[in-house]
Amino acid sequence: MDAHEVNRVRAKLALYVADVFASVPRKDQRAKGDCYLRGLMLDGRRKSIQAMASRLPDGNEQNLQQFVNQSTWDWVPVQRRIAERMLPLIVPTAWVIDDVSLPKDGRMSVAVAPQYCGALGKRANCQVGVSVHAASDTASCPLQWRLFLPTEWASDTERRAKTGIPPEVTHREKWCLALDMLDTLAAWGMTPPVVVADAAYGTNSRLRAALADRDLAYMLAIRADVIAQPFDAEPIAPARNGPVGCWPQPRYRDPAPAVAAVAADLSVEAFTSLTWRHGSRGELRSRFAAVRVRPAGKAVERPIKAAASAEQGWWDGILPDCWLLIEWPESAETPTDYWLSNLPADTPIADLVRLAKVRWRIEHDYRELKHGLGMDHFEGRSWPGWHHHVTLVTAAHAFLTEQRLAPKAREPVSLSTKSSTPSRTS
Repeated sequence: MDAHEVNRVRAKLALYVADVFASVPRKDQRAKGDCYLRGLMLDGRRKSIQAMASRLPDGNEQNLQQFVNQSTWDWVPVQRRIAERMLPLIVPTAWVIDDVSLPKDGRMSVAVAPQYCGALGKRANCQVGVSVHAASDTASCPLQWRLFLPTEWASDTERRAKTGIPPEVTHREKWCLALDMLDTLAAWGMTPPVVVADAAYGTNSRLRAALADRDLAYMLAIRADVIAQPFDAEPIAPARNGPVGCWPQPRYRDPAPAVAAVAADLSVEAFTSLTWRHGSRGELRSRFAAVRVRPAGKAVERPIKAAASAEQGWWDGILPDCWLLIEWPESAETPTDYWLSNLPADTPIADLVRLAKVRWRIEHDYRELKHGLGMDHFEGRSWPGWHHHVTLVTAAHAFLTEQRLAPKAREPVSLSTKSSTPSRTS
């Protein structure tokens, strides 16, 4: 946005800040929040505090540094208020679990470590933020953030002290952080229609089991080597040897094939050509098949059928069934993508495909958050500073989304970034 566009929405921004930052106790802090949001939304290649302060007529670098890095205001109520405003506006079809990597130099920025960096496509020094987004075909917004703390930071008392990491924060796997966010949102009375994630999360059977335990529907991408029993496979109990001892538990006698082998056994007629949305270059279309399977493997949760049997550890051996969705484009020699979903057995395949492909909105979010609003331009090193910054970036993104979706808006408010157009391959 240029200075004219920012001035045009100043009154709306003031009301927005008063509502979203109502939990921030001091008036001067809320005023700094308003200033910071304007700095994020203004045109400019760099969105560091120094660069934003130089572009704002009321910008004060020292005040903004203190507000973001040293101030003790709580970012959690701010994130909650953003979620309360955005969920009714977006009316999401799904919540998407994802993460974003932020390349960094040095080793003193909070939670920085050599790890896989999606922004660079290789292992590099970076921070990783895990997020949950509400998404529909027309809009999306981050609801929660967690900063991933690598193992090496868990016991590094010197760096923890310098960056202000709370004592109770330790290393947790990314999928556990995602569950923590879903639990926090549930405590606020917010539940997802469907949880969506890429294969880095969906391949994890413990995450799938945890979502099922929470009665949450999911559509999760998986790798081709995930194994699953056919839907009609039945476990068989071997004969009991002698009159004493435990009864043998039923189990599947044949090894479970990989989902890639399941797809290879399907006939051409099993695949249907479907369009899931219209992109900037026309309709996005591919071939899909959906079959019922029973995910297997040692890590898969095996439910106990009855409390009386649970005392003896007895199990009937039947694995829960779910959807396996397979994408096999006509131009490809083999299937390209796989998903598992616990949606009802009568769910139309077109609905499965639309949910599987809704992640394109999140890539759109990340482009705006990083290239338009400077999420990765933050130069602070502290734990509070990182969370304050991503919360302020989320607030700016949510405000712009509200302006785009406002029914009586005369002119659309947009970010001046060439990356805001969704890619055709999403």
